[in-house]
Amino acid sequence: MNGDGAPQGARGTALRRHALALRCPWCGGGRLFAGWFRMEPRCSGCGLRFEREAGYFLGSIYINYGAAIVLALVLHLLMQFVWQVPTVVQMVLLGGVIALFGLGFFRWARALWLAFDLRFDPPRPEEFGPPR
Repeated sequence: MNGDGAPQGARGTALRRHALALRCPWCGGGRLFAGWFRMEPRCSGCGLRFEREAGYFLGSIYINYGAAIVLALVLHLLMQFVWQVPTVVQMVLLGGVIALFGLGFFRWARALWLAFDLRFDPPRPEEFGPPR
């Protein structure tokens, strides 16, 4: 075990596993979200403050955007070359799908951003408080 309570060498695996389950990427105990768009301020397990600084989750927009671009590209290629859907119809469909995808993927984009950041910038002791 290392100082943060995780088995030595398992931090990267734990971050991915917990983030995809929308759990605290540090301990895996607390839930990240109290509602669809409302995050918990701290982990109920380890007390980690999720928003580490002002504007912290701005980086999650890049994850969400990148995933949306990949989805749009795959759908466009399928519609263009496999299903031969007209361009105007593609634009309307892709616009709707990407808008809904962005809203639906919001939680996972934030969770992955937090996991990624914690992997490369572990929390300092002052970022922990009493568990909620």
